[in-house]
Amino acid sequence: MINKKNKIVLAYSGGLDTSVILHWLIAQGYEVVCFIADIGQQEDFIGLKEKAYALGATAVYVEDLTQEFVEQYVFRALQANARYEGHYLLGTALARPLIAKKQVEIAQKEKCFFLAHGATGKGNDQVRFELMYAALMPMATIIAPWKMASFLEQFKGRPDLIAYAHCHSIPVVSTLEKPYSIDENIFHSSFEGGILENVEEQPPAAIFTHPSVPTASPVLITIHFKCGVPTAVYDVTNKVVASDAVSLLRYLNRLAASYGIGYVDLVENRFVGIKSRGVYGTPGGTLLHAAHQALEVVTLDREVFHLKEFIDIQVGRLIYNGFWGSPEFKFLMAAVTESQQRVEGSITIQLSQGGFIIAKRTSPHSLYNKTVASADKEGGYDQQDAQGFIALHALRLKTYFNSIAKEKI
Repeated sequence: MINKKNKIVLAYSGGLDTSVILHWLIAQGYEVVCFIADIGQQEDFIGLKEKAYALGATAVYVEDLTQEFVEQYVFRALQANARYEGHYLLGTALARPLIAKKQVEIAQKEKCFFLAHGATGKGNDQVRFELMYAALMPMATIIAPWKMASFLEQFKGRPDLIAYAHCHSIPVVSTLEKPYSIDENIFHSSFEGGILENVEEQPPAAIFTHPSVPTASPVLITIHFKCGVPTAVYDVTNKVVASDAVSLLRYLNRLAASYGIGYVDLVENRFVGIKSRGVYGTPGGTLLHAAHQALEVVTLDREVFHLKEFIDIQVGRLIYNGFWGSPEFKFLMAAVTESQQRVEGSITIQLSQGGFIIAKRTSPHSLYNKTVASADKEGGYDQQDAQGFIALHALRLKTYFNSIAKEKI
């Protein structure tokens, strides 16, 4: 009989990696408790729980984190317009700190000090999990099989995992023909691996979980915000209202996906120094980001707006690189929270096949003054003032370039 080693809480998705890792850890003599996070993905959680028990888990926790994920992670990132390298809306990166947080809570309940995940040693998720573990449970021992010599000797990549799964009758969806790494939650879906590792190849249409359905007529929607957070969505065309965090995001996902909105094919710079390619679908999130930025433009002071542009980029990098629990993230988010006090109002968007435009901007705190901005009216702005304004800014340039001219004589 195998002597049981320490009890481990494993972040378990039920996919290829974590299913094999669960079986492998038990074979090494560990007692494994599985934690399955429901963050809004379309999944058979009862089936996943039964599968984990069938593979030998001694306990399985399934936690519905969808509302907390949307309200405390997605919407907080939205306030910061957080994205990575200009395009990636951080759907996977936002979920990891929440999963790690709940995993630590379960470990504390189980009186366990061993935490495990199935993230590869080449990716970003290993950093996101382990930095959050460090922040919340610094005394924990981390079991990361993809960085253990004994595991790496047996498994070189997904083909070896698939072969192991077949050998031990572990049911998995991945095949040699479709070895994609898939991540899905209420905010996004992503695909990596397989043919996508060849940047010269177009991604197969079959990998998209929300395929575009041709829609003939445009539709108008209005998104309402308070303190930079979406509070309701009103579909003006179809007379539909969604007013709580989860339902409004789900509605926007369905609507935007039907117009082919929110899908990107990216090559990104991973934190570990590798360039990787991923296909991301964030249909509802794409609309929310566009609407939020449109509202900020009319409600934020110019200098605050420009400072926040810099802060937003830093927040996006910190989330991507796994520093959600860091002191610098909390510091920057305090500034973001302060900036959002007057970001209130509504943005109307017109959707049409393959795209959208911002149609209307309304806010009780709008700083836009149509009288002053008008090209047809004088409106409290003396255009002659611009002469002195420009002259003062030109003084520095004239001084600099006159100095260069004299040096050439």
